[in-house]
Amino acid sequence: MLGLPLMVAIIGGEPERFRELIDLYREAGRRAGHSPERLKVGLHMIGFLADSTEQAADEFFPGYAHTFTEIGKERGWPPATRRQFDALRGPTGALLIGDADRVSEKILYVNEVLGGISRLTFQMGVATLPHPKMLRAIEILGTRVAPFVRKELATERAYSSAGRKAHDSTIGRLLLEQGTRK
Repeated sequence: MLGLPLMVAIIGGEPERFRELIDLYREAGRRAGHSPERLKVGLHMIGFLADSTEQAADEFFPGYAHTFTEIGKERGWPPATRRQFDALRGPTGALLIGDADRVSEKILYVNEVLGGISRLTFQMGVATLPHPKMLRAIEILGTRVAPFVRKELATERAYSSAGRKAHDSTIGRLLLEQGTRK
């Protein structure tokens, strides 16, 4: 094992279901002599932000439904429905769609259930939204979500007790190619 980073695409279901795969990667890396700090785990997830959670969902769903219905024709999936979409937006689902608070909390949840991640990329293009809406989503991501998540993870590390190691990986390189890295 080379100790290369692992990037996992989570486009449906529940992120927690990927924990076994990530644990297997970390265990294989440990057995090959790599330190935990070197074994980086990143996620590629579908996400979109707006000023309110309902606005984000309402704007993103039509394009999402079209894309996943078309993909589904090739893969034998049923057409995408709003009910399915809303379930995936729920607290434990794979979609990071909502306002800054909802998406931030969900990123922290995903980080926790997967044992720590070092990178998260957003796939916003599946809905083919107008450019101004994409720019607004990126703005919210960079000005509200990324700073909040970084702060929460830093606080978690600072207040970790000796009996519970905090995740030494962070989402410091969260989503944006701003050049801001931890």
